[in-house]
Amino acid sequence: MKHTFAAAISLGLATSMAAAQDFTLPPSYGDTSLRAGFSPDPYTVDLQSGGSIRANALSDTGSGNADRDRRCRGYIADAPDFSLHFTSGSGVLPLRIGAASSSDTTLVINGPDGSWYCDDDGGEGLNPLIQFNNPSSGRYDIWVGTYGSASLADARLFISELRSVSASSVGYGSSGTSSGGSSASGPDWRLNPSYETVNLRGGFTPDPYTVVLQSGGPNRVRDTISDTGSGDARRDNRCAGYIADAPDVRLNFTAGSLPLIISVASSSDTTLVINAPDGSWYCDDDSGQGTNPSIRWDRAQSGQYDIWIGTWASSSLRDAVLHISELYSE
Repeated sequence: MKHTFAAAISLGLATSMAAAQDFTLPPSYGDTSLRAGFSPDPYTVDLQSGGSIRANALSDTGSGNADRDRRCRGYIADAPDFSLHFTSGSGVLPLRIGAASSSDTTLVINGPDGSWYCDDDGGEGLNPLIQFNNPSSGRYDIWVGTYGSASLADARLFISELRSVSASSVGYGSSGTSSGGSSASGPDWRLNPSYETVNLRGGFTPDPYTVVLQSGGPNRVRDTISDTGSGDARRDNRCAGYIADAPDVRLNFTAGSLPLIISVASSSDTTLVINAPDGSWYCDDDSGQGTNPSIRWDRAQSGQYDIWIGTWASSSLRDAVLHISELYSE
């Protein structure tokens, strides 16, 4: 909608635009087109925050459907840092746009309706985050600001539909300290999945949904994880085998009336570790076919399931296929 009057703005305010935020200018760090359910999630862009213009000249005029602190602060550039062309879906996932930096950052977004959305500290620590709960399709022009001065600072912009994604999970600590991209010390559901992010709703087809991958990793499960899940999931509760730091697969699931069954097929002895939407750990060793694992929820929760496939005997990687089904176990 906002681009129908972009030409008029450019003609009528040609002089003043040199000293104001101008969404008609090409974004400094590029653009992308994403559709609801995009993968990989999060989408990240490394850039430099800041600029010569004080953001407090703006007013947050956006609707109440976005979660933010509405504080237009910091220093930003004339041109957007990045532009997102987003196609919304019919699901329940929000659109979350945030920044992570070792400096104090702010966020300014011009939405598809032409309104301004601002945030200062809505994310972790001194990092900003704006969550659009019912995102509109269209173009989101994004500025990442630096709070204290017009000096530029390194930052990472992230775009996600997952509530678990945060400044620390994309590479910066909650206090604003960069993690440097170093590997986590043990399994960490906050890390990006190694193979795939899957978005499924009850009644999905085709069933099963499968992911070809390699099981195993350097972490011995019994040293780091205990099965803390409720009794409504069928599994043998044995946390065994060796798994990676990052989840192999992340499932964002909207539950229906059928059960949710997650299992593995492999010629090797495999195990299964899942961190469920309630934060509990669920483990299985041999409840599937042969020496393969299977976990079944008769009344599944909606939300994020982070899934690791382990190799029982050693940390060596082995070929395996993950099966997600509402009908049967492999």
